[in-house]
This record gives sequence, C-alpha cells and structure tokens, in this order.
Amino acid sequence: MIIITTHINADFDALASVIAAKKLYPEGIIVFPGSIEKRVREFIETFKLTEIYQFGTKIRDIELSKIDTMVVVDANSSDRLGELKKFINKVRIILYDHHKNNEIRAGLPPASHNEIMIEDVGATATIFTEIFQKKKIPLTPLEATALCLGIYEETGSLTFPSTTERDLFAIAYLLKRGANLNIVSSFLKPFINKEDLSLLNEFLESSRDIFINNIRIKICKAKREEYPGEVAHLAHRIIEMDHIDGVILMLEMPGRVVIIARSSVTELDVSELLAPFGGGGHPSAASATIKNKELEDVEAKLIDTLKDIIKPVKLAKDIMTTHVITIDPDATLKEAEKELTKYGINVLPLIKNGKFLGIISRETVEKALFHGFRLHKVIEFATIDPEVVSPDTPVSEVERIMIEQNQRFMPVIQDGKLLGVITRTDILRTMYEGLMRSVRADLEPSVPRFKNMTNQLKEHFPNDIFAILKLAGEIADSLGFNVYLVGGSVRDLLRGEKNLDIDIVVEGDGIIFAKKVTEALNGRVKTHERFGTAKIILKDGPIIDIATARTEYYEAPATLPKVETSSIKKDLYRRDFTINTLAIKLNSSDFGTLIDFFGGQKDLKEKTIRVLHSLSFVEDPTRALRAIRFSERFGFRISKHTENLIKTAVKMNLFERLSSERLHEELSLLLNEVSPLRAIERLSEYNLLSVIHPSLKFSTELKKRLKSLEELLAWYTISGIKAEVKKERLILGVTIYGLSGQAIKKTIERISPNKRYKVQLEKDIYSAKEILQKIGNTAESKDPVFLYELLHALSLEAILLAIAVTEEPDTRKVLIRYLTELREIKPLLTGKDLLKMGIKPGPAFSKIFRDILYEKLRGRLKTIEEEKEFVRKLIASY
Repeated sequence: MIIITTHINADFDALASVIAAKKLYPEGIIVFPGSIEKRVREFIETFKLTEIYQFGTKIRDIELSKIDTMVVVDANSSDRLGELKKFINKVRIILYDHHKNNEIRAGLPPASHNEIMIEDVGATATIFTEIFQKKKIPLTPLEATALCLGIYEETGSLTFPSTTERDLFAIAYLLKRGANLNIVSSFLKPFINKEDLSLLNEFLESSRDIFINNIRIKICKAKREEYPGEVAHLAHRIIEMDHIDGVILMLEMPGRVVIIARSSVTELDVSELLAPFGGGGHPSAASATIKNKELEDVEAKLIDTLKDIIKPVKLAKDIMTTHVITIDPDATLKEAEKELTKYGINVLPLIKNGKFLGIISRETVEKALFHGFRLHKVIEFATIDPEVVSPDTPVSEVERIMIEQNQRFMPVIQDGKLLGVITRTDILRTMYEGLMRSVRADLEPSVPRFKNMTNQLKEHFPNDIFAILKLAGEIADSLGFNVYLVGGSVRDLLRGEKNLDIDIVVEGDGIIFAKKVTEALNGRVKTHERFGTAKIILKDGPIIDIATARTEYYEAPATLPKVETSSIKKDLYRRDFTINTLAIKLNSSDFGTLIDFFGGQKDLKEKTIRVLHSLSFVEDPTRALRAIRFSERFGFRISKHTENLIKTAVKMNLFERLSSERLHEELSLLLNEVSPLRAIERLSEYNLLSVIHPSLKFSTELKKRLKSLEELLAWYTISGIKAEVKKERLILGVTIYGLSGQAIKKTIERISPNKRYKVQLEKDIYSAKEILQKIGNTAESKDPVFLYELLHALSLEAILLAIAVTEEPDTRKVLIRYLTELREIKPLLTGKDLLKMGIKPGPAFSKIFRDILYEKLRGRLKTIEEEKEFVRKLIASY
C-alpha cells in the first residue's frame, strides 16, 4: 500500500502537491494527517476535490500494517506528520520538498530504496510542475490551477526573494495548461469576517511589545473553544498595521496551544523559534501546536527562546569599510589634495603614530587652497573633534549621529585607533534594506543582503571546484579574512555560461591565505610578494589565482597603475566595466552572497558595456579595445556615455602614451577573438584605426582584403593543414599591407611588443609582396620546383597574407596548391638508407636529397623503391 501525505494544517502548496503526487502514483491513497486551512477546505469543497481524488480517507480507515511506501510532500519535519510520523524509518519514503533544512531527510537512514527530491525553489508545486513538463504528463485546467495556487501562495505571489526563475517558468507552463488566475486570486485574498474581526480585536487587546536587541516583537493571546480556521492572515494584518519586526499569535484551546509566528527581519528566524515546540515552517513564517501546556508556561519559554535566537542588530563593524586611506597631520594641504584626487575620495582621516587625530574633507582642502594656504599643515584646518563610534555601536545609532550632526563620514575607533569608516552610502544601503523589509513584510529573511548564488555555484562548477570554494571560505574564517570569488567566472555564471577560471580576492594577506589553501589541497604555490598575489597549482585540478584586495591610482594618463592594499569595494572599483565588478562571498556564514556595488547585474540584464567612471579611458586607454572585444564576444552594446568617452580619448591622443607592449596585447586579444572584418570595422567606428596609424582608413580595398582573409581562414580551418597560424599577426599584416613603405615601417614599430615580433611582421609583409611580384612576372610560376624554392623558407603567415591580398585567381590557386600539396613533400629515403646503398657521407648526400625532392615535387617518384632506383641511376651517371 502507498500512502500520500503532507504536513498538518495543510496549505495550498500541500494540497497541490498531494494532487500532483496522486498523478505520479495513481495507486496511492491520499491521507491528510491533521487539519486543513480554511481557505484550502473551501477550495476542496467548491471544486468537489474529495470525490475526484478520494480525500475522505482517514488514518483510522487504513490497515496500517499494509503500508510499505509513504510519499511525503511539502513537509520538512516529521513532527508535522501527526500519527504518520511513526512510519518514518519503517517504510520506504519518497520525499518531495523545497525546504532547505529538511529534518525528515536528515533523519532517514541511508537506504537505497528511499527517494529524496528536495529542490531550492519557491514551492513544492514547482517541482511537480517541472516533472509533468519533462515527462509530458497532461494536466487538467483544475490541476493546473491548484498547482498555480500552491506556487503563488508559497512565493507571496512571486514577490518573496525565495522565488526562483524556475517558479516563474512553472507558472508560465501552468497558464498554458489552462490555470485560471481569477480563481487563484479569489482564494489567495482571505475575506475578514465577523469572527476574524473579533479574534483580531482580542489579539490586539491582549498584545504586548517586547524588545530584544532592538527588534520589536508583538505577542498576542486569545482563547477559543475550538480552532477558528484560518488565522495566519491575521498575523500579516497586525504586522502591516503596526510596522513591527515580528508577531507571535498564541491561541489557547482546551488541551492545546496553537502558535503562529511571522517575521519581517533577518534577525528573527521564526522557524528556529518554534523548533523547540515541535513546529516548522520558514524563517519568515512558522507554526506549532503544543499539547497539555499552560499558556503562561508556553509564553515564558517563547520569550526565553527569543532571547537566545534573535541575532544582534547590525553594528558599525558589520558595515564599515576597512583599509582606509589616511594622511599624516603634518602633511601639507597640497599633498592632501593630491591624495584625495589620486584615490578619488572626499575625506582623509589624520593618523599619527597609529592614533586617530581627526578628519579633513575635500571641501575644506579646496577652500584653503583657494585662499593660498597650499603649504600649511593639514592639522591646522582639520576637524579634530568629529563624532566617532565604536565597532559595537548599533547602525541605527550611527545613522542618528550622522543625520543630526550632518557628518558624511563616520570614523570607527577602538582604543584610539582607526578600524574603519562608515560613509553615507553605507548608511543609505542599510536604510534601503530596512525599507524593503517594511514594505515587503513577507520576505523570507534568511536571504542575505544581496542575492545568494549557492545553488548556481553548485550547478555551474564541478564538484571538486565547488568543494575548493567552500574550503576557501572556511580557511578565510580561521584567519579572520573575508574572501571573494571574482572575475569572469562570476560574470558568466550570471550569464548562464561556463567559465571555470578561479580568481579569488582576499581582504587580508593573500599570500598567507594562499599558503594555507595550498597546504589543505596538497598543491604547489607560486607567490609574488610585491603584488600580494599567488597562483595555486593542483595536480589534475584547476589553477587558482589569489590576490590581496587592492586599490589603484594612476600617476599619469595611460601609465601602469600603482596598487595598494584595500577593501573588496575598492578592488572592484578599479576594474574596467560594471559587468566585471561582481563578486561572490565565500566565507561560511555568507557563502554564495552576490556582491554588486556598481550595477553589474543590471548591465548584464540590459546587455550593456559601461565604464565605472568618466576617467576610465584616461587612466587606461586599452580599455577601449577591451570594450569592443567584450561587446562582440557577448553581443552587448556599448553605452552611449562609454562610446563618447572612447572617442574623447582618441581626440586627446591618449593612445600615443601607451607602450607598444600594452597596445599589442589588447589588439592581439581583440583580433584573436573577433572576426577580422568585424574587428577592424568596429575599431574604425570609434576612430581607433588611427591608433595603429593616422593614415589607416576602413577603405573599400581594406574591407575586400579582410573579407578575403575571413574566407581564407575558414578554408584553412578545414584544409587539414596542421601548422598553427599566428592569426593576429596575419590580420595586422593584411590591415596595414596597403600603407606606404614608410607608414608600414612606422606602424610595425608602434604595434610590435618586441624586436622579434617586429622582424617577423615586417618580413611577412615584404615577403608577401615579393611572392606576388615573382609569381605574377614569371612564366615558371606553375613549376612546382620553382614554387617550392620560392616559398619553403617563408613563414606560413607570409604565404597566407599573399593569398588574402591578391586579386588574381590563378595566383591564389598556385599558392594554395603549394600549401596543400607541395609544402609537406619530402624524400622517403633517409641518410641511413643511403649508407646502406654504399654512398659515403659528404656533399653528395645534399645533392641526392635535393634531386629526389625535385623529382617528387614533379610527381615522378611515388614509392621508396622508386626513390632507390632513382638514386642508383643517379650514382651511375656521376
């Protein structure tokens, strides 16, 4: 016998899930272990579901000894299964649920016959919907509506942050299968009747507020002879009416007390609160039933539990920025201005011998300079008595001080030393989080400050890499560091693309961290002490790049930056585009938390390449080439502001300040990744061809040659020729081929990273010109020996360059024949073979091999025996 069951006080997700389970296990018997919510009962009665799915079966009607399988849906605790709890561990269990912390799963012994499906989605109904879609199991409109109800209720009509993309796709699928949203809407909006209003008034009249760690919780009590039905919606109304952080409804009835708890803040997890009472649910919504206990005793235990579990409010140390840029009080105002500009900040704390002495703002410095005090000391104009806070000051108190004192910059001080600072941006972000909690009181508070990507990390990375990321967080915890996954892997994770590059940034000592990780993984580490970076090399594993969080400044446009230790925010700010500023925290307590300070998610969604600030191309003009490369790679547009900044950088001749090495590096990356024609065309759009040479234009002739090159490279890929081509060198050769001799020479000088490359590129171009000249003017051009002697000593790039730029079909055919037929021809005989034939080593060897090669080129020798016979005749003729 198969039993299908769910939790007591079944809601719409539970109802939808038992109906869905019945479709998968048609022989199963649906048994509700306890009460059903009032609105759910009304839905069952309205649509006569009892008759359709035989809901009327009671536990007492079943011969319990015959149960061999129990399908449990939408239940995360065995205590919520009523009498059926006793069958856990006695029969085969098939479990479908969406609660992350499922006690049933944790309690099951390892048994191969059990089946567990727990997915991190908003509702269990979503899991079943995906199964029906995958298996193409048909749904009636009523079943689709029930599943829709389950998803909408459990996700707060798709507004809870626990809502996933999969829930939305499930809803879309159900709507296509006839789900009726009018029915869904009518059952999700409970009507408050006279009985509900009376109970609400009783709750409010008996209520009292308690404050724990600045969290306000309202405890409400009422008495009834029997359970009045749906009560949970009254908890939501009380939170909305009084804007409190949490509410606990205690309903006393003969022999039992029912507790319904709701929370709107992350500090109060009501599922944890009610766990000691045998309750269950979510961090934001939970319930429990306590039998044979006095109301006062239950209340006292609740308050004690609240004191134990309520997490402290955010403190200054939780939101402060560390690694603060400071200045010596004896420095001049001119030096202060330089520091403010160099690091792009507005306030400098004054530090002398490790002690905090005050602050000075950009506004003060600029006014003092205007009045001619450039050589005066900073301490003379500094604020030496600013308001300060300790690391344990609640954020609410920090906020009050900053507003009342009109102070934009709050130092965090302990024992006279500066630990960090809090800015207005930090306060605004914290205020925004609080506002969102009050507006959306039903948000699941276990969701951290930013989106959590743990499940995406699991799906994106192989198990061994995911384990390394978890280990990195644990080691960082032990060292007291914060650690983050950064770079392209985070960006591409959000794009849904595979990228297994592991780049980790450490707020702390990256070298120490890297060595600890290397020890744990039994790998090798290469460190660069000067830059605070390391590379961990694992046997049969990934290479892991570790870097200490850094900030940077540019002493002049287009020069390499100077870097200094800093915070993750400053580290991300030094990157090129917003889409590359995303990070994922790896510390255990916040593992998987996505960090997005600069709107990277928005630009990924809108498919936009955007710089972080207006001086981005002034500081590093190569970013312009990178913008084009990313734009082409991802199919993203470059924002209008970013486009204007690129064109401005060209007008200001900033690229002239770049070294040849840096210019070549970015050009090479672009040309190797983007099709030749498209790459040069995009460079032309932004006047960047002038960076290669002022006279270089995207002419019709150049366009034709690049198109020819694209076709040639496509042919080369399938030609079977195994030799590797230096693609970017070939493209550059084609691009500048039409320039004058002097311009070619100057251009090669500009774009070559070293002398060897310069020689090779110059030789490619002039060799191609010589090839076309000799083949065009020589009647022997069809002679394979002539072709071989002309071409065999030249680079492959030179020959391909000649093919790409020539407009003569016959010339192209001749050169392609050389590449496909003649280039690899060589004698089969070896020096040992000649020795065996009695030929003594010497000049004769070279002549014999050359004569064999010429005969083979002309197609007169096919086999090794023919070569031997040819040699015998050759010797006889000497």
